[in-house]
Amino acid sequence: MPNQLQTPYEKGNGNQTTTLAECIAYYHELARRFPSILSFGPVGTSDAGHPIHAGVISADGVFERARIKREGRSVFFNNNGIHPGEPEGVDACMALVRDFCLEPERLAALGKTVFLFVPLYNVDGSLNRANTSRVNQEGPEQFGFRGNSRHLDLNRDFVKCDTLTAQVFNQLFTAWDPDVMVDTHTSNGADYQYTMTLIHTQADKLGGGLGDFLRDTMLPALFGEMERRGWPTTPYVNPVKDSPDHGIAEFLETPRFSTGYAALHHTIGFMPETHMLKPFSDRYQSMRALVETALDFTVRHAGQIQALRHAAREQGKTSRNWAVHWAMDESRAASFLFKGYAARYSASLIGDYTRLSYDRSAPWEREIAYYNRFPADVVVDTPRAYIVPQAWREAIERLEWNGVQMERIDADKLVDVQYYHIASVTSRASAYEGHMFHDDVQLEKRTAQLMAHAGDVWIPLDQDKARYAIETLEPQGHDSFFRWGFFNSVLEKKEAYSDYVFEDHALELLRDEPRLKAKFDAWKAGNAALQSDQSAVLDFIFANCERYAEPEWRRYPVLSVF
Repeated sequence: MPNQLQTPYEKGNGNQTTTLAECIAYYHELARRFPSILSFGPVGTSDAGHPIHAGVISADGVFERARIKREGRSVFFNNNGIHPGEPEGVDACMALVRDFCLEPERLAALGKTVFLFVPLYNVDGSLNRANTSRVNQEGPEQFGFRGNSRHLDLNRDFVKCDTLTAQVFNQLFTAWDPDVMVDTHTSNGADYQYTMTLIHTQADKLGGGLGDFLRDTMLPALFGEMERRGWPTTPYVNPVKDSPDHGIAEFLETPRFSTGYAALHHTIGFMPETHMLKPFSDRYQSMRALVETALDFTVRHAGQIQALRHAAREQGKTSRNWAVHWAMDESRAASFLFKGYAARYSASLIGDYTRLSYDRSAPWEREIAYYNRFPADVVVDTPRAYIVPQAWREAIERLEWNGVQMERIDADKLVDVQYYHIASVTSRASAYEGHMFHDDVQLEKRTAQLMAHAGDVWIPLDQDKARYAIETLEPQGHDSFFRWGFFNSVLEKKEAYSDYVFEDHALELLRDEPRLKAKFDAWKAGNAALQSDQSAVLDFIFANCERYAEPEWRRYPVLSVF
């Protein structure tokens, strides 16, 4: 290999990672030397104004996205550096792309599959470089920071898209529509013998033939090949109690995460997490092995994966109901032959408590419980279409970025609809990634004839992107737009009363509205302690009376047409 084509990692001592400037300059040099193999350039701009780059490797020099899609070629996507303090994928991708350029046999093995990659996604965080932010991690010597320039974690931003960076990703992902994605990371958590752990799109959530294929065919093949390569791999170590001894659970990666977002597009996603306590050189080598293993499998099974994705989309066009929320089945555990270390418990030298540690001198290998079944616990009937009022442009533009087909209503008209009344919401006590996330949503279904205005958006659900639309627009979806607070203003009643005036008027309302009187009597029977609280009494009457009702209050604005 020419010395100038060695990566910064390869030139170093095995404990160094590239800088952003070195990384981008390296790819530009490869693209200059090998223009028929690598196409590389900026695809957008970060929140701090820095270019975000992407590259494409093609064995026959075809880089035009429209032609690739037209010819039905499979696309493998490798995303790196979403957390710049977890950089082994960044360095491994540089070497892999270089080897495609220098090794004809490796390039030819791609066949018609194209290798799409983002070399370093969180460019803003990569420039915030030090060696102190990853508290428990062994190397490298210097690395970037998890947050971007807005102090947001980009691996929580794929649906809400607060960042320009995530908006670029949404549009890039939708345009290329990859069949398989690998998004590279480093884990925190328990100690164990493995260097490589693996999060994958949860198979029950992915659903149908695609989910079965992932669980029954692809995962066993990947785990087997990683073992053969000398990097035995475990499912991501997510202990159900304090250590793996008691069992581990699959990670239910909802759409805020990269693999959960990929599932909205029926893409198989992997999030390899190398173990933080292993040497950086081992993490680098195991990450390269994982990416190559997933890529090789994708090339061999490209036709089958594409057929299963197509079938999932076609099934979605006619499905009468959709799952939008899943929960772990605690009664149904599989098992996994796990290589761990003995968990030890001892008195803390800092405080008055017992602390956990792991004894690396006492390795063990045995079957542990593996909770990998997540049946749906919220299923909704599929509307014919949604109507999204044009006022809610933040939701509409995200749907557009993700290729959801829609049309503007051309004239005002009354439409028979079903809508949700938001009965109650429980939100987090503190901010989570810039939002007051709604952890629990209770809904009441109601029907009405409401006005759809010219310019409002009609979203039919007999389309390829039905899943994205449904999981983001149904409020009980794990990462729906509602949960992230896009529609919070409807939770506020806009008008109020003066108690000294309303006190007398409330008596008239109770006399004139029998349903209000019945509700109030039931409320008093269940809330005896509140009858001495004037505000509580008058608030109930004001909120439940018909005369001063605000129809928009707590009415979820996205309407369903059946």
